[in-house]
Amino acid sequence: MGRYGSIMAHELYQSGHDVLAIDMDEAKIQEQLGKVTYAVRADATTESVLRELDVPDYDVVIVALGSENIQASVGITVLLKSLQVPMVMARAANELHGDTLERVGADRVLFPEAENARRVARLEFTLELIDYMPILADYGISKIRPLDVMIGRTLEEAVLSGSGDRHEISVLAIRRGKASLLHPARNEVIMAGDVLILAATSEQLSKLTETAKKLEEPINGARSSRQGAARS
Repeated sequence: MGRYGSIMAHELYQSGHDVLAIDMDEAKIQEQLGKVTYAVRADATTESVLRELDVPDYDVVIVALGSENIQASVGITVLLKSLQVPMVMARAANELHGDTLERVGADRVLFPEAENARRVARLEFTLELIDYMPILADYGISKIRPLDVMIGRTLEEAVLSGSGDRHEISVLAIRRGKASLLHPARNEVIMAGDVLILAATSEQLSKLTETAKKLEEPINGARSSRQGAARS
């Protein structure tokens, strides 16, 4: 229950899941009280302990040990799979650690440092991107500021009115000041100051600027007129 494990546990708990937190450090367990469903000081490297805590009955187990506990993380992963836990997600410190976790049966290997580096790179070098949350390996939810060429156009005109499947960019919501428009219509006009929440693949997101450049620059007067009409 270090920083990474704690964040995972808190996010899952706040999303409505029953979460059991396990750590050998009593101080860390005390920090989890009220933030997860159950917090227990225990040795997760022992099969009898995992059985006593009914760990095999959980749908998903996340092994969040860091680089200082590689041997323990591998051992716990082996135990969990031998107990037939349906989904074991294990944090890897490096590629060798990750390969080992895969070989012993981890259903998914997490590389938080690498994932965070990619996320920061997207934020740093894609100026329109405010935030990005990966859902699958190549698909995620993005929060962006619309490019200037999109302002004054409808979502359909800006090529942002996808059907919601993974073959098109789909606008899930528009943040406009303090208000939010959920599942906006295809003819919703994009205004200056809007923030768009998109569902898209990484490739689609990377091509967004290129796609926008193909749009004709709107006439300033027409843009202002359309924005005024949208407000009325």
